[in-house]
Amino acid sequence: MIPLQKVKEIILKHSDLEKELSSGKIEPKLFAKKSKEYSNLESIISTAKEYLNFENEKRGLEQILNDKNNDIEMIEMAKKDLGEMENKKNLFENRLKIFLLPKDEDDDKNAIVEIRAGTGGLEASLFCADLFRMYEKVCSKKKWQIEIINISKSEAGGYKEVIFLVNGNDIYSYLKYESGVHRVQRIPKTETQGRVHTSAATVAVLPEAEEVDIQIKDTDLRIDVFRAGGPGGQSVNTTDSAVRITHIPSGVVVSQQDEKSQHKNKAKALKILRSRVYEAEKRKRDQERSSNRRDQIGTGDRSERIRTYNFPQGRVTDHRINLTLHKLEEFLSGEIHEEMNEQLRLKEQNLKLETI
Repeated sequence: MIPLQKVKEIILKHSDLEKELSSGKIEPKLFAKKSKEYSNLESIISTAKEYLNFENEKRGLEQILNDKNNDIEMIEMAKKDLGEMENKKNLFENRLKIFLLPKDEDDDKNAIVEIRAGTGGLEASLFCADLFRMYEKVCSKKKWQIEIINISKSEAGGYKEVIFLVNGNDIYSYLKYESGVHRVQRIPKTETQGRVHTSAATVAVLPEAEEVDIQIKDTDLRIDVFRAGGPGGQSVNTTDSAVRITHIPSGVVVSQQDEKSQHKNKAKALKILRSRVYEAEKRKRDQERSSNRRDQIGTGDRSERIRTYNFPQGRVTDHRINLTLHKLEEFLSGEIHEEMNEQLRLKEQNLKLETI
């Protein structure tokens, strides 16, 4: 049962924001934040208002049922309406519970995605490239912008590592479920016996941390510069443009050499380092809050195997929710990625509802 006072607070907050936004007196820097809050409440306001009306409607129907002067047909109709109303009330109550669940404070942030080839040699690096292309297509469909931070290529068009920033609305809330080990099963082009090989890539999704999110002191950083090196030992340029930054308290180390400018490499390295340190602190806080993280999926241990892409059988399986889609090509092209993401969100919501 949801306290009616909480439902009344939703309706009152929606009304106050509506007046504030239409007054034209709101500060420009607060307008976007208030608009987003109003839009969020708009999605649940009709449910909240109807939920409040249920008790009045219920009393009216019970009066009909208890009135001996009413004929049988009217009483039967009232019974039917009461049953339908109770079912509707349960549905609305569940919607309100989900709306009132504690929100991840990072859900509306941009995300830094790091994909690295794992076990499997060359085949793992090719799979790493496949995953990057999949995320490119998903982002394109959602009109999110991708900014490449670092790419380390391997042979035959594969990637040892790809790091990129995704800009848009509520990025982290969607992509956070991609963190973990992605396993691929397929027959490599170089395999003459037709045997299926298994390889893997790890994906880490970090909320992009701004300076206001985490304070990193200059005295906590050790910055080394060195000459960037290309494939086969060739130098990318003849200046010390590559940067390695070490966050001394946490031991986090980030190297960056993609740009010819030392200043740009330092800026990119700091962006990654800030997000890694922020995520490590966030994980530590989560663990301190609860030793049993049953109410959260997809944002835990990066060594957890979360998904298998089986090419011979044309299927993709997410092991956290035991969901298998026999549409591997569509999934890799970003066509049905949303379908699996929705199921992951629903699973997490249900786990959280169990703890309320």
